[in-house]
Amino acid sequence: MGLPRFKRPVGTSEPSSNLYVANCGPAVGLTLDTIEAVFGAYGEVKGVHLADESGSRVIVSYHEEKSAESALKALNRRACPELGGRSLHIQYSIPSVCQVAANDSIQVSLEASELDIPGLYLIKDFINAKEEEELLAAVDTRPWQKLAKRRVQHYGYEFHYNTRNVNTNQYLGELPSFLSPILEKMSLFEKLGYTGTVLLDQLTVNEYPPGVGLSPHIDTHSAFEGLIFSLSLAGPCIMEFRKYSTGVWPTSADTLSDEEALNSDKSSKFLRRAIYLPPRSILLLSREARYAWHHYIPHHKIDVVKDARIRRASRRVSFTLRKVRKGPCECEFPQYCDSQK
Repeated sequence: MGLPRFKRPVGTSEPSSNLYVANCGPAVGLTLDTIEAVFGAYGEVKGVHLADESGSRVIVSYHEEKSAESALKALNRRACPELGGRSLHIQYSIPSVCQVAANDSIQVSLEASELDIPGLYLIKDFINAKEEEELLAAVDTRPWQKLAKRRVQHYGYEFHYNTRNVNTNQYLGELPSFLSPILEKMSLFEKLGYTGTVLLDQLTVNEYPPGVGLSPHIDTHSAFEGLIFSLSLAGPCIMEFRKYSTGVWPTSADTLSDEEALNSDKSSKFLRRAIYLPPRSILLLSREARYAWHHYIPHHKIDVVKDARIRRASRRVSFTLRKVRKGPCECEFPQYCDSQK
């Protein structure tokens, strides 16, 4: 069933039973259930929905307009202790005419070949359940670094999120021995048509709580060479890919209209694809998939795949394996390349 789509308020909006709430959502560590519980103190909540793909803005819908009025007066531009002390920015909102599916109407593929993105490969059941358990146990015995939305570990070289690059002078040592089951199976990609040499020296481990995704990005060309491997552990997710004509991801979700953000290849600004990544699967981004397509994980607690609703697990852990680049990138996609701009 489709979920109602709401208009972003422009200027002063008329009172309604729906509230547009900014600085609030999974992207800032707040689950939809928690938000509903807090706003439920002011009246019966009909539902809480993401307002856009940022994951930091939601729509809270009440059954009665007076409940929305009470919540707006009590919470707008005030720190809310029950929501991590965040200061919320609230306005009235009204439903738009269009209806969208729970997964934003994008068709989610099960095979990489269905996406028609050169250089994208997926192997399901790349490791078995016992190997998955051992990998999770290995990282859980090691210290985690806390970010705003998730926890990470770095091996080989540390990735600096402020510069989206690595310092090649800060070598952390060889990749850990627990990676052996992964590295020994890289030859499996030959069966899918990939014949290149796999050389890796950097690992980032990410742990995602439910509802937390990954911001859209292309791994910096000058930071890493042409292969990006991503192994999914513990829980499933959807990964989405977008190719922009300018090579630049908009600095804000507000840059795109609702229609542009929701329509697949009908948008003149980008091409859009999505794939389902089950636990124990590994994804390879090479060639165009690595250098020209933004990839990200939507901030969803439930993904819709082939009409099935799949709830995100209590955690998802990814192993991202790369080779640090020691010189400028000379790829065939200069419009997306920081070395050639």
